[in-house]
Amino acid sequence: MAEWPGNLPRNAFKQALASGQRQVGLWSALASPIAAEIIAGAGFDWIVIDGEHGPNDIASLLPQLQAMRGGTAEPVFRVPWNDAVIIKRALDVGARSLLIPFVQNAEEARKAVAAARYPPLGIRGVSVAPRANDYGRVQNYHKNAHLDTCIVVQLETRAALAEIEAIAAIDGVDGLFIGPSDLAADFGHLGNPKHPEVQAAIQDAAVRIRATGKSAGTLSGNADDVERLFGLGFNFTATGSDVGLLARGAEQVAARFHKN
Repeated sequence: MAEWPGNLPRNAFKQALASGQRQVGLWSALASPIAAEIIAGAGFDWIVIDGEHGPNDIASLLPQLQAMRGGTAEPVFRVPWNDAVIIKRALDVGARSLLIPFVQNAEEARKAVAAARYPPLGIRGVSVAPRANDYGRVQNYHKNAHLDTCIVVQLETRAALAEIEAIAAIDGVDGLFIGPSDLAADFGHLGNPKHPEVQAAIQDAAVRIRATGKSAGTLSGNADDVERLFGLGFNFTATGSDVGLLARGAEQVAARFHKN
């Protein structure tokens, strides 16, 4: 069995998912290293840097990872798509936890895992000295990187929910994340993830995911709702976003002085 490099910090988020520990997260779409630095030390366990719906690419991801170093939260980069090139580049700049959107079945989950692992376990391209291994200073990084790479797959459709057990069975999938907004749209309730039909599907998904032994995740903009989601069986949940905190906080202050 491979030995863990002594100078490479462990991925506490991956370890928490493996043990089913409760993890509280936050979404980040401001694409700002300053904002990333502020929220990284706020006490969250994980923070999603959104590259699917936020204006983040590899170039903007890097300074945010640097800003979050030393914070309480594990940066989780949501790649824009399940693409091996994007996954490779994100890993090389140091994003060791990835959220893969719109995974529909076990084969797509297997593809995501393979993109994140070096041969013979996968197809990740080999760079000798990327930021991920501290520019060549981490001994045996390439043989051990997969041990600390966290892959969370996002399920966003009824078809994906039907494949929960098969997706969870893929070695290298650390967690299954339910995307409520896209799921609501697929159910025909666009903009209404609170619809009873959608909520029933989300609750059922949490039970089934946890029954496989894998971690179940989702998100909500309401802190009270997040407590309810933990009660349903989800163990890693994001509560709101940096955009929401800034927008709603600013509106509340302005409204105080502009009452009709």
